[in-house]
Amino acid sequence: MVPGDLKYTSEHEWVRPEDGVVTVGITDHAQDALSDIVFVELPEVGQEFAQGEEVAVVESTKAAASVYAPVAGKVTEVNEALTEDPGAINRDCYGAGWIYKLAVRDAAELDGLMDAAAYEEFLAKQE
Repeated sequence: MVPGDLKYTSEHEWVRPEDGVVTVGITDHAQDALSDIVFVELPEVGQEFAQGEEVAVVESTKAAASVYAPVAGKVTEVNEALTEDPGAINRDCYGAGWIYKLAVRDAAELDGLMDAAAYEEFLAKQE
């Protein structure tokens, strides 16, 4: 399941750009590989990150995985609901399971992300 309206990273994050802010989560492929997610370490609102820097950590019964900044920016919002219900990522990774929002510092960095077709091709090469 790879929604066509999102951008993607090689680290399996999805990115929904909207008015200078991106909403970020992990892809269906990533949540499936992790299995049952039991904890999410969220960033603090106001923190700034460089592109590629670790922003959050998602832990499952199998492993822990870092969630990286797809672009440089400042955290404007975090999905606090995940502290009580981290499994929302497994159930609805592209909706209720979003992780954080980032005010984009340089919109040109979005051009370096994959569209849905490129991400599907990327996944096929990894199998």
